[in-house]
Amino acid sequence: MVDRIRELMHEIGEVTAETREEAEQLRLKYLSKKGLVSVLFDDFRSVPPDMKREVGKLLNELKTLTQEKIDALRSRFEDVVMPDSSTEDLTRPVTMEPGTRHPLSIVRNHIIDIFSHLGYTVAEGPEIEDDWHNFSALNFPPEHPARDMQDTFFISQDPAILLRTHTSSVQIRAMEKSQPPLRMIFPGRVFRNEAISARAHCIFHQVEGLYIDRNVSFADLKQTLLYFAREMFGEKTQIRLRPSYFPFTEPSGEMDVSCNICGGSGCNICKNTGWVEILGCGMVDPAVLDNCGIDSRVYTGFAFGMGIERITMLKYQIRDLRLFYENDVRFLKQFTGTI
Repeated sequence: MVDRIRELMHEIGEVTAETREEAEQLRLKYLSKKGLVSVLFDDFRSVPPDMKREVGKLLNELKTLTQEKIDALRSRFEDVVMPDSSTEDLTRPVTMEPGTRHPLSIVRNHIIDIFSHLGYTVAEGPEIEDDWHNFSALNFPPEHPARDMQDTFFISQDPAILLRTHTSSVQIRAMEKSQPPLRMIFPGRVFRNEAISARAHCIFHQVEGLYIDRNVSFADLKQTLLYFAREMFGEKTQIRLRPSYFPFTEPSGEMDVSCNICGGSGCNICKNTGWVEILGCGMVDPAVLDNCGIDSRVYTGFAFGMGIERITMLKYQIRDLRLFYENDVRFLKQFTGTI
């Protein structure tokens, strides 16, 4: 078999073609399913074990040599159409189809603009975090289920390094580096080990906010969120706050906005309640302030966090979250001209 392989190598090195059809016939002769090279690969199974390494190497060399030779012959007959420079108007304006920002970027920028008018600055942090900034400093107890592998992508266990599950980790970094007053928002991408569906994804985007100063109250939080909701969804938007629980805020709440699709009368988006939940919020727990070196006896503050995908779906009436990640041009073109 070795002799036959070497014989074919020599033969292929000598072949030539004068037309495209001849080059195609050579391809069929050597590389088709029943071609000479393919037949040798079929016969390889009968090669004695002690010779398989040598024969296998030669077969691969033969196949590579044959493919390169056929490609070289076929390339000689490729049609190359050169433009007639005498008929080209080089001064004609170039026609370009306008592009657009991704809908998540559009809404992210809108959120940043809204809070910038209230004096909030933007801060960002690393997507790969340690346990302290992602969990411990935020008052997560050791047995909290969010630490489990079902919710968190861990890179290593000792030390605990992970993909951040929220941008609250950037809040901790900001409080460690600066003393109040602090008025900041934290946009970014986060990761959770969840099944992908029309309403959930393992990758999504958040914007969190933090305000710490003397005498900050829950009333300040409510008015800030009411201003945001009306700037984002329209001046007739109403909000309601419901009690909730988060380890890093006390008291905690979840905020609903009146459904801008049905006007509050009830539809499948709001599950016929007239309300849609868009964010969580609350007063920063004193233990979190103390963990970051801020005197909780002097300062108070509030924090909030929202998913950009949820806001975008509500604002543009998008029913499947997976559309944001599939790069379907038909979907993205709908946002042409939006900034």
